[in-house]
Amino acid sequence: MERLTKPKKIKRKRKHGFLTLMKSNDGRKIIKRRRETGRKRLTV
Repeated sequence: MERLTKPKKIKRKRKHGFLTLMKSNDGRKIIKRRRETGRKRLTV
């Protein structure tokens, strides 16, 4: 069976990319939290 959704990289980057997150205050909090937990990759 074919999958219903086809993942699109650009759309994903635009929604959850680093620069997009850095624009909003909440996005900065997300990145800060992920840095504290010592994530290998902060965003997509």
